[in-house]
Amino acid sequence: MAGIASYGVYVPVWRLSREAIGKEWAMPAAPGEKAVGNFDEDSLTMATAATLNCLKGMDRQAVDGLYLCTTTSPYKEKQVAAVAAAAADLPKSMITVDFSDSLRAGTQGLRAACDSIKAGSNKQVLVAAADTRIGAPRSQFEMFFGDGAAALLIADANVAAEIQGMHSAYHEITDVWRAEGTDYVNSWEDRFVIEEGYLKSVTATVAEAFKKFGTSAKDYAKAVIYAPDFRRHAQIAKTLGFNPQTQLQDGYYANLGIAGCAHPFLMLAGALDEAKPGDKILLVSYGDGTDVVSLRTTDLIGDLKAKGSLKKQLETKKMVPDYPTYAQWKGIVSAEAGARRPAVEPPSSSAQWRERDQILRLYGVKCNHCGTVQYPPQRVCTRCQTKDDFTKTRLSDKGATLFTYALDYIGGTVDTPHVISVINFNGGGRMVCSMTDREIEGVKIGMPLDMTFRKLFSIGGVHNYYWKCMPARD
Repeated sequence: MAGIASYGVYVPVWRLSREAIGKEWAMPAAPGEKAVGNFDEDSLTMATAATLNCLKGMDRQAVDGLYLCTTTSPYKEKQVAAVAAAAADLPKSMITVDFSDSLRAGTQGLRAACDSIKAGSNKQVLVAAADTRIGAPRSQFEMFFGDGAAALLIADANVAAEIQGMHSAYHEITDVWRAEGTDYVNSWEDRFVIEEGYLKSVTATVAEAFKKFGTSAKDYAKAVIYAPDFRRHAQIAKTLGFNPQTQLQDGYYANLGIAGCAHPFLMLAGALDEAKPGDKILLVSYGDGTDVVSLRTTDLIGDLKAKGSLKKQLETKKMVPDYPTYAQWKGIVSAEAGARRPAVEPPSSSAQWRERDQILRLYGVKCNHCGTVQYPPQRVCTRCQTKDDFTKTRLSDKGATLFTYALDYIGGTVDTPHVISVINFNGGGRMVCSMTDREIEGVKIGMPLDMTFRKLFSIGGVHNYYWKCMPARD
């Protein structure tokens, strides 16, 4: 039976208090905070981070496919699943698919993965969902939208949660949308959106699913139900027959925000973090219709909790200093920093292609004669001078420490001062790279670091991605 063999989450380290939003616009603020991706993060980088967290300690070469689900892809025509697969160093002979344009993109990708496994086409498919939706300034969407990603490894054996049933129904309604060429999500009148859209579709589809599965609300330990806000979350739970105090999974509205098509998976990860063997979980997502998934955990559920929980990601955080900083990161206001250097040239596609292994996969080389690790790859060993006798080695998951650094105050970057870092990888190898997600007072020689896949810049519609280091979150 197809099921979840592993799961991983990624919540950006930065948080923006809703009080800061209210203060900026002189309007009442909702309580709590929301997760905010840094200026160099987007749906692709966050999906890659969740994918890497999902695959910790697992054989990446056994993965048959990657389905990347997002409503905020950095490209209109270019498959981002292929980029994420390369960054995660997954096999080249695998299926990569983008699912987009719907808040149900994640659960639609999940269903497609299960169908391919049941059909025998694949044995392991990774479904990664990520979103960085932007609400218009002064809108309720700006107050509640958060950024995040989650990944599920769907397999045909050794699963921690069996997928026992799936049911879907479309519901054509123009309630929430974002048109081509626009940055901000729009919505029709709130009562219409909730009563004719969300409540009607979810109530009817879950009732059909219960009948199809032969279950009822009392059979489930947890109900993971997407809702557009906290009040509707409790309302729909009661309507469906669940006890909001004991059965309803936390929606993370106070400390994460609504993370688009990734939100149902993030909530599911929170439920799996606390699940016991034999628990039944109902997963419900909404967006122009409803997807319902019935799961049951197995004895293997305890083995996955050591990977790092959603709770831990939510607790390891830093606060965005003010609303203008957030607005620069999100492109709401110009991020021009008055750079005193020549404009950056567009990246060369041919150069990126030639060096794709060291750029996307972060491959260095290890000398077969003396064991010295070098990055970027060279033809001659710097220690023993052996020529052309190396083995490729992946450095993205090695961890590192800060050897030395310099602060650049005139480079014109959004995160001035730019921290130019020389790092030593655990197990050998040295690299010069930028440090992100840092607070200057916390930058210390010898500090532990993790590698993170980020966006360097975008010119002429081309996004240039590369690896940076960041302070370790563990």
